[in-house]
Amino acid sequence: MNRTYTVETYGCQMNVHDSERIAGLLDEAGYLPVAEGEQADIVVFNTCAVRENADNKLYGNLSFLAPIKKLNPSMQIAVGGCLAQKDQATILKKAPYVDVVFGTHNVGSLPILLERARIEEESQVEILESLEHFPSTLPARRLSAFSSWVSVSVGCNNTCTFCIVPTLRGIEKDRRAADILAEVRALVDQGVIEITLLGQNVNAYGVDFGDRYAFANLLRECGKVDGLERVRFMSPHPRDFTDDVIDAMAQTPNVMPHLHMPLQSGSNSILQSMRRSYRTDRFLGILDRVRSAIPDASITTDIIVGFPGESESDFQDTLDICTQGRFAAAYTYQYSIRPGTPAATMPNQVPSEVVGERYTRLHNHQQQISLSVNQEAIGKSFKVLVGDFEGRRDIAQERLTGRSEDFRLVHFDNSAAARPGDEVCVEITDASAHYLIGAPGAVRATRGADAHQARTQERAKTATMLGMPTILA
Repeated sequence: MNRTYTVETYGCQMNVHDSERIAGLLDEAGYLPVAEGEQADIVVFNTCAVRENADNKLYGNLSFLAPIKKLNPSMQIAVGGCLAQKDQATILKKAPYVDVVFGTHNVGSLPILLERARIEEESQVEILESLEHFPSTLPARRLSAFSSWVSVSVGCNNTCTFCIVPTLRGIEKDRRAADILAEVRALVDQGVIEITLLGQNVNAYGVDFGDRYAFANLLRECGKVDGLERVRFMSPHPRDFTDDVIDAMAQTPNVMPHLHMPLQSGSNSILQSMRRSYRTDRFLGILDRVRSAIPDASITTDIIVGFPGESESDFQDTLDICTQGRFAAAYTYQYSIRPGTPAATMPNQVPSEVVGERYTRLHNHQQQISLSVNQEAIGKSFKVLVGDFEGRRDIAQERLTGRSEDFRLVHFDNSAAARPGDEVCVEITDASAHYLIGAPGAVRATRGADAHQARTQERAKTATMLGMPTILA
């Protein structure tokens, strides 16, 4: 009987995409996704090292699995991702029952390492220090039938003092545009209508081969792919965000009017300490130019609260930038010390109670801004792509959820009988800080919806053959 697996993912969109590849590799090796509610024979943790709570979550879950593994020694546990790259020895010291530890550069080795650990009855550790080639040929089990990630680069050349990712994922390596576009076309042939271009610093794409216009050109080329209806990208860096990218966004119809641009701090002195290589006037200038070229664009951001040396005045500067920037949403984080980063040894670490209090103030401040931005949408109509997971029916309220073209979450009742993958024209009737609510109008079925239905039928057929419960997505 085939062994089953599950993959737990922490961290960024790059990790989510890596987890799809991990699942694809395990599928190819003959393993099966575990049925809902069942204990998997293989548990893979794809970890993050950016924030301390990701460490705590991993070790908490490993502790939970320890007695299960003791009762079932044939069960295997694998830990990969950024934390594995950083703490390979620590993981086995804290959890010696882990079977495999693998790094960010050797995802493709996982099936072999699992088999070697099983045969040798000994933990396997394989951490490569650098990427030999871009992993563009790995299989993937996509989470969605009609929406997909496409990596354009891996690694990062920046030296932000709070971030350990460049150390763990290495210097930037760019993928050939021809390979990227070939993957995009192949995905569209499979029913995908929305892709998100991914990179640690996505708009630096081209630095590896000396072409500063490479990312803008890539966006324009994506605009020529027949059947590709939505193109997104994340996350760009303000330093590398040039007017040619803005022009490409504005002039390419299938590039969506949404920009996620990490701010991190509204204080110029803190930005300098973070080594972020831009100042607030440049950041706000980018927002102005984007909104001038794309009036309906929504803009979201990332902010860190409590970076070492942050004064009350510095924090007030961040609040002021949020007011000026009128972000549709801000993903806010409390600074936590990450060993191995320059910021970890900086003087004037901000007391945790001060960080917590500022975090609450920022959250409340941004909530009011987000609510105001969303209330401006009332009475307007948006094209909403019903999602695989966000699109599950809310039984109590009988509504579906999807993303508007500008990436806002939209709830609507399902009187129009829409399916995941359909595009629905929704008139907005109400708003909160986190989502819009509307009434559905016309529904346009897409190839993605047809692919979703075909995949659901195939999944049900497979489940019946294996005597497993049907799991619909």
